[in-house]
Amino acid sequence: MTSPALDAVLFDMDGTLIDTEPQWMAAEARLAADHGIPWGADEAEALVGVDLWDGARSFIAKGVPMDEDAIVARLVGEVLRSIGDVLPMRPGALELLRELLDAGVPIALVTMSTREIVDRVEAALTAQLGRPPFVATVAGDECEQGKPHPEPYLRGLALLGVEAARSVAIEDSITGARSALAAGMTTIGVPHAVDVSQVPGITHWPTLSGRTAADLAAAIPQVLSAQAASTQEHTA
Repeated sequence: MTSPALDAVLFDMDGTLIDTEPQWMAAEARLAADHGIPWGADEAEALVGVDLWDGARSFIAKGVPMDEDAIVARLVGEVLRSIGDVLPMRPGALELLRELLDAGVPIALVTMSTREIVDRVEAALTAQLGRPPFVATVAGDECEQGKPHPEPYLRGLALLGVEAARSVAIEDSITGARSALAAGMTTIGVPHAVDVSQVPGITHWPTLSGRTAADLAAAIPQVLSAQAASTQEHTA
C-alpha cells in the first residue's frame, strides 16, 4: 500500500544506486591523459552528475580534438564494458528498492547516462531483485536539457503521473540535486564522489543504509503530511 504522503521516489543512477562514478572518472581521466591534458580531482568532481554532452564540451574547451558525440561514445563505451551482470550497488540501495517495491511505491530512474547504459542497468537490477524495479526511466540522451535543468525530473514525474510536491528525489551530485529541487521535489542528498550537502534546500543523509519508505515519506515537508492525514480522516 502506497504511503499517503509519498507518491513516488525518483532515483539518480550513477553514484546513487550503483557505484559507477569511479568508472566514469577513470574513463574521463584516460581521455584527458591521451591528449596530454592535466586532470585532477577538481576536474573530475566538476563533471559528476553533469549532462554527458555538456561534459564533452568541457573536454573540447580544454583541447581534446574530438567532437561531442565521439567523446560521449568513447566514455559510454568504456563504462558499458565495466558493467557486469552483478551491479556494484551503493550501501542500502538494493534493500531500499526492495522495500519500496513491496510497499507499492512507484519508482523512476532519472539519469544523465545514455539509454544503452540505462537498459543494461535495468536488466541487471531486474535479475538481482527478481522483478522490474522501475515504472519509468529517463536517460540523458532523451532530454533536450540535462541536469541541473529541471527537465529530466519533470519528465520522470510526467511519466509516473505524480505530483512533484508529494514525491522524493535521491541524488549524489550537486547538479542532480539542483535539477530535482528546480522540479519542485523534496530532494535527499547522499554523498559519494562530491559533498552534495552544500546544496541549500536538500535533506542530507550520509547513507541509504537502514533507510525505509517511512523515512522517505517523513522527509516531505510536514504541512503535506498533515494535509494527507487530514484527508484520510475525512474520507474514512
